[in-house]
Amino acid sequence: MMLMWRTLGTPDRMRMFFRQYVNEMEKLGVNSIGIVLLISFFIGAVITIQIKLNIESPWMPRWTVGYVTREILLLEFSSSIMCLILAGKVGSNIASELGTMRVTQQIDALDIMGVNSANYLILPKIAAMITIMPLLVTFSIFAGIFGAFATCWVGDVMNATNLAYGLQYMFEEWFVWYSIIKSLFFAFIIASVSSFFGYTVEGGSIDVGKASTNAVVCSSVLILFADLLLTKLMMG
Repeated sequence: MMLMWRTLGTPDRMRMFFRQYVNEMEKLGVNSIGIVLLISFFIGAVITIQIKLNIESPWMPRWTVGYVTREILLLEFSSSIMCLILAGKVGSNIASELGTMRVTQQIDALDIMGVNSANYLILPKIAAMITIMPLLVTFSIFAGIFGAFATCWVGDVMNATNLAYGLQYMFEEWFVWYSIIKSLFFAFIIASVSSFFGYTVEGGSIDVGKASTNAVVCSSVLILFADLLLTKLMMG
């Protein structure tokens, strides 16, 4: 809380903040698009195959596979599970970067020059993650659906028409907004928690590695807790 009090303030120089903000969006968000698309594509395909194999029944409508796949992607995978994966990639990146700056006394140099180092270093990361995360979630949803269709076109698991009908059946727009709203909270958790562990490192390079590990573990636990809380509040 004390670190966030120093961080969440008006930047001294908006031009410098905007430049850092754009750089962080590219480093933390744009560079993560590839892994998001890849994982979502294969998970969408696997979910479709598993559901088709496990709920196949003469009493079950054929479009049920598409319906369940859509609900899994929208409600949990593309927001919660994807953010857990990004906590490992992005969180460790943030913690190791700030930790290295701390042990090499670069942060101390900023403080000596009268710069609010927490605001200068951490705020652009938080703002960038909150901005880019809804885009990553949207890409994840579409990649997962494309992976589901790939099982129809390539694997011949089921009829693509039945899958498309199931994907559209009783679609609720609120589920998309629910997924995006959750991702905003998760983005803040990833950026702020990882920044805290990196910013407060004491010691040498070994401690930077420990801080990176702790950042990923703590971010993941808080994401799961927030997922439970937000689901209860918004869907209960």
